[in-house]
Amino acid sequence: MAHLGLVTVVVRDYDEAIAFYVRVLGFELLEDTPVGDGKRWVVVRPPGARETGVLLARAAGGEQAARVGDQTGGRVGWFLNTADLDGDHARMRAAGVAFEEAPRQEPYGRVAVFRDLYGNRWDLIQLSPER
Repeated sequence: MAHLGLVTVVVRDYDEAIAFYVRVLGFELLEDTPVGDGKRWVVVRPPGARETGVLLARAAGGEQAARVGDQTGGRVGWFLNTADLDGDHARMRAAGVAFEEAPRQEPYGRVAVFRDLYGNRWDLIQLSPER
């Protein structure tokens, strides 16, 4: 059976991205391997995740650099599932994560939109038990 292995987030700088995703969001650093010409293969994932990780890819050139922070045209592009929205929301806020709103109830569960260090929009989401 197939599964989604990695999704890419285009970043300005590897080390600042690693610091945010690992120290602030609490992700695990799975790999940080030099691949030549100053490029690195950097993979992070939320703790406990087994199938999908995030490839932190440094922007190469002006066109990619222009996309840093707005990869989805202002839409939420990533969905970080949690079993404890209130606890993770409080921990992330204390670490300096910029939330656009307080947690709100939706038919599918509770959600709060936050921005990563570049401005990309994410949902922190606790799905309803029936989901």
